[in-house]
Amino acid sequence: MSDKLIIFDTTLRDGEQSPGASMTRDEKLRIARQLERLKVDVIEAGFAASSNGDFEAIKAIAHAIKDSTVCSLSRANDRDITLAADAVQGANRARIHTFIATSPVHMEKKLRMTPEQVLEQAKQAVRFARNRVADIEFSAEDAYRSEEDFLCRVIEAVIKEGATTINVPDTVGYAIPELYGNFIKRLRERVPNSDQAIWSVHCHNDLGMAVANSLAGVKIGGARQVECTINGLGERAGNCSLEEVVMAVRTRRDYFDLDVGIDTTQILAASRMVSQTTGFVVQPNKAIVGANAFAHASGIHQDGMMKARDTYEIMRAEDVGWTANKIVLGKLSGRNAFKQRLAELGVLMESEVDVNLTFAKFKELADRKSEIFDEDILALVSEENVAQSHDQFGFVSLSQHSETGEMPQATVVMTIGGKEVTATANGNGPVDASLKAIEANVKSGAEMVLYSVNAISGSTESQGEVTVRLQSNGRIVNGVGADPDIVVASAKAYLSALNKLQSQAERVAAQG
Repeated sequence: MSDKLIIFDTTLRDGEQSPGASMTRDEKLRIARQLERLKVDVIEAGFAASSNGDFEAIKAIAHAIKDSTVCSLSRANDRDITLAADAVQGANRARIHTFIATSPVHMEKKLRMTPEQVLEQAKQAVRFARNRVADIEFSAEDAYRSEEDFLCRVIEAVIKEGATTINVPDTVGYAIPELYGNFIKRLRERVPNSDQAIWSVHCHNDLGMAVANSLAGVKIGGARQVECTINGLGERAGNCSLEEVVMAVRTRRDYFDLDVGIDTTQILAASRMVSQTTGFVVQPNKAIVGANAFAHASGIHQDGMMKARDTYEIMRAEDVGWTANKIVLGKLSGRNAFKQRLAELGVLMESEVDVNLTFAKFKELADRKSEIFDEDILALVSEENVAQSHDQFGFVSLSQHSETGEMPQATVVMTIGGKEVTATANGNGPVDASLKAIEANVKSGAEMVLYSVNAISGSTESQGEVTVRLQSNGRIVNGVGADPDIVVASAKAYLSALNKLQSQAERVAAQG
């Protein structure tokens, strides 16, 4: 067994299943490029059969990424596998990841198939996929709740058919570390041809143990691939967190005795890019990438740190990219410096026109805010992408009046289908009044299920980043807006969410 731990990132697939976290092709491509800079071994770019948009995004990523393996998920049927193979065809290294459920509850109630039918379909799927791509991963969905004897039969059979990676997911987050690690170990001992494939773990965080379970699968079970996401993004309580697994293995190499090929200095940049793109804010006390991860408030801790850093610090902040958070540009910076910084952040513009438009936004922001951080630039790029996507609703301007003892009032000028309209409304506060003014024009009837405000960087002149989550007719979307004026940021976020409700195609939810 190799002494290297393979990092399989599924932010663009399983992470995207978080409520409202669906991404555009360009957003996925930008994150994929950052994952490649992070030196992720495998990028699961999406689920090709779920929509035309996802197929095109995977295809674009397959052509753009040179160093990482590009993977597409597929169900265990010929149509899904064909689409997955077509999507990853242009990749230097391509993988198809096919799956079928093996637990009694899933086979009976979801698939309505007998165990023998599931076994036969798993074999056929791997055989069919193997004819298109050499690198095949097979996942037994809900493996941890499967009957062990049957699971061993399935795994042995798919390895014989050519599966090169075997994934044993804890799909519903039910596992306990010691039990899960021993479960993987028993499977590897009982399956006669287990040494012919790399074993992988994919754990969900429903009981808060996704990272612990994954590491137990590696240490006790002998797995050599971990499936994870940036910031632990994912449906329900999320997935195993890439940054936590990587830094645990790196920091405690004395225990795990494994190497990881990740460039850890790119972790923070990846975290912030995913957070700003999806609208899922990282909690301040989040390990590795949270704002407080390397902060020491206790006087005893501060005293120890001044005397010797290793008294309270097991990792260096700069090792995960914190020192990269420097002021990089200001209002005197030129277009070439701005363009170079975009490239360093992994943002490749389609044309010089796009660069000029974003640079104009940058200069406008620099006049209002003396210090421009990387996060500010990424927020500008996201905003410019939204502005150029020919959406139904656009932001023009906003004015509001708020005074103690009086009802706040806001007037919003916006575009609907390219036509400028104005509306005025009262509310409980300036944000509420602004959103009611927008709704007076749009009349969407959508329910707001989340409103979140986050400072992009430090200080009171920081841009405010607002996430608005709307629900309508069973669909959930996130809208993100950024501006030094939090009321304007809120209006932009609300319009962004409304545009997604208008334009996003229905998606077929993948499982795994």
